[in-house]
Amino acid sequence: MIQLFKDGHKIPKAHVMAILYKANQLLVNESSMVEIGLSRSKTADKEYQDEEVEKITVCGDTHGQFFDVLNLFKLFGDVTNKHIYLFNGDFVDRGSWSCEVALLFLALKVLYPKRLFLNRGNHETNDMNKVYGFEDECKFKYGQKIFKLFEELFNSLPYATLIGQEYLVMHGGLFSDDDVSLDDIKKINRVFNRQPPKEGVQMELLWTDPQVPEGRGPSKRGIGMQFGPDVTKRFCEKNGIKKIIRSHEVRDGGYELEHDGRLITVFSAPNYCDVQGNLGAVINFTLDKSNEYELEYKTFKEVPHPALRPMHYSKGNQMGF
Repeated sequence: MIQLFKDGHKIPKAHVMAILYKANQLLVNESSMVEIGLSRSKTADKEYQDEEVEKITVCGDTHGQFFDVLNLFKLFGDVTNKHIYLFNGDFVDRGSWSCEVALLFLALKVLYPKRLFLNRGNHETNDMNKVYGFEDECKFKYGQKIFKLFEELFNSLPYATLIGQEYLVMHGGLFSDDDVSLDDIKKINRVFNRQPPKEGVQMELLWTDPQVPEGRGPSKRGIGMQFGPDVTKRFCEKNGIKKIIRSHEVRDGGYELEHDGRLITVFSAPNYCDVQGNLGAVINFTLDKSNEYELEYKTFKEVPHPALRPMHYSKGNQMGF
């Protein structure tokens, strides 16, 4: 499959449907907040504890940059029984290989259901797919029926992942209400709310951004809000969290430690949309000699790709940074 994609070919629709069907079965049965971790007694979800696992790699937005995703795996290792990957939303839109990126991740989910995890991003939604390229690309490559299957699968994606009960990973950020807890994330009903509402916990998990000033402020995006270091501190202390890991925004260096080190932004689409000039980054989680989590930040540059501009398949070609 990978070689076909690299050569500019498609896979048969029947194969796409099989991948989507099986992956959706797996995703819909996961919690809205998945719990994973390396082998430590303090990790709550025993199902995801396995002495074989030595590393968890957390990745940010990839946005259809298929050749950079292949390079990411080349640089930082494949998904294996010893190596978990978590991709933190925004697999699709803008980049012109969004189908290929999504199908690669979903095929890996089917092959390694307890080693490949996916959080929903704000671009795994109908309204964003319509504007920023994925709907047009998918219909061009595979047709309306396959796009509808992708739409259904995106509705099944979890909203957050908790690593070792200490590191909370979501695409966007924190909340307009200080009373929101981890239990509130777990209780999100993905069957009832298929598309995220325009307000509330689901929307904020996908859309909010950090700010330097304390308190909360209006969002530059026109949806969601911005939250300061005091908001992050209160949430972490209340919920027993060491760090929040989020994506959703380009960082020139690929990642950034913010809010007194309690919040990390990681972005994994280098030279985003062929114009931003940023590095990509991932975060590796391993255990140190004291059996505590150790975080290592790795950066990488873009690699060459075939001469298709971002949103190649869209008539409007709206970049919308």
